[in-house]
Amino acid sequence: MKPNVLFILIDDLGCRDLGCFGSTFYETPNLDRLAARGMKFTNAYASCCVCSPTRASIMSGKYPARLSLTNYIGANDEGKLASVPYLHYLPLEEKSLASTLRENGYETWHIGKWHLGDEEFYPEHHGFDINIGGNHFGHPKNGYFSPYNLENITNGPEGEYLTDRLTSEAIELIKNRTGKPFFMNLNHYAVHTPIHAPECLIEKYRKKAKALSLDKAEAIIDGDYFPCLHKSDQKIQRRIIQSNIQYAAMIENLDSNVGRIINSLDSEGLLENTLIFFTSDNGGLSTAEGSPTCNLPFREGKGWGYEGGTRVCLFASWKGVIEPESICRENVISTDFYPTILDAAEIKQLPQQHCDGVSMYDLLLGRKKKLAREAIYWHYPHYGNQGGTPHSSIVLDKWKLIYPFETKESLLFNLETDPSETANVSSLEPEITSKLMKLVTDWQQEVEASIPKPNLDYEKNLKRPKIANNAHI
Repeated sequence: MKPNVLFILIDDLGCRDLGCFGSTFYETPNLDRLAARGMKFTNAYASCCVCSPTRASIMSGKYPARLSLTNYIGANDEGKLASVPYLHYLPLEEKSLASTLRENGYETWHIGKWHLGDEEFYPEHHGFDINIGGNHFGHPKNGYFSPYNLENITNGPEGEYLTDRLTSEAIELIKNRTGKPFFMNLNHYAVHTPIHAPECLIEKYRKKAKALSLDKAEAIIDGDYFPCLHKSDQKIQRRIIQSNIQYAAMIENLDSNVGRIINSLDSEGLLENTLIFFTSDNGGLSTAEGSPTCNLPFREGKGWGYEGGTRVCLFASWKGVIEPESICRENVISTDFYPTILDAAEIKQLPQQHCDGVSMYDLLLGRKKKLAREAIYWHYPHYGNQGGTPHSSIVLDKWKLIYPFETKESLLFNLETDPSETANVSSLEPEITSKLMKLVTDWQQEVEASIPKPNLDYEKNLKRPKIANNAHI
């Protein structure tokens, strides 16, 4: 019997935002229990430090650079380097994961955030039978309390909370399934800004923060000026502790709703035949827009090339199949979900569909501990709205190289001894630096990556005095 697949993708969830991944302030008992029932990945990455490219990567199995979809849709930022063009949609020519599953007997449901193009590129045009809440918005601009005024989902009673509503829609689909195996792509808008949560939970964390004296601790420190021109008169604000009470409440509500979904699967007798993935589209928001979370010890967050920007929570659960409390330390990335899910569903990869991912299926079953690939790559030729600058990067085993296009000076980090990326050892390890740089350059050529060029209007449009060597990636 082919398994059901529940793919839960959270927006902007940090790699340290769950109790089982190290948070001591946020409370996530349901997610912690679910992770303990399966395999937790300690070195999991998103394909990009912002949302749309990662989402396209999951749907296509391709690196964002190969798709030419390298920034969040709607962005147009520049700094010392000019803006690089990119696709503002997931092309219909791409054979999506949903399309492949539907052609092989699955009913396919999308619930929540899409952000992969305008109406002609919505989920229903990419292989989904049902689309609830998926549209071109990157976040609920009207907030998390009804009226939402979002396409493809009706407004609920005044004050209804969006995460609750999306979960209820998901549960109804499970209860009313046809009997065919299903693929549910549950993409919560949470925990993206605006940071809204039920007041009862906010009050709980207000008391908790006070009890822990977090309400008196310095939580945010000023950094350099933003390198992107439109914010060049503002300073980066880094959160250094997890203490935002609204964000904590938002995460607890999310956790409760995942618990509701799991209880629904259990009551329907589906847990033993459902593969569940839980992950995020990029790192936590820690340097801008209120900086609601902290990813330490990992450096920076959403919009950056450092670990805090791309490292994410990931676990997989499948009752009776994946060994409980198992740990995987292999480097994995968003492209890997496509072939993994096809393997679990016993569907052969279509020969005409190029896939950059490598199946994690044997890792999940405990048959292997390593994947048959050399390295994983990123290409983000843009200015992050959170402070990062254009770069390419590579991780090979314990080594990470970042190549910032502004400075053109390679940064090399040993993630095994320096997960916080504080010591650039490129001068101490010239052979490794050269090897990784060649791999990155060759890969850029293979995927036809767009390389940013100098912005001739930079000085004219700068909103503050020029500051030399303002180091960002």
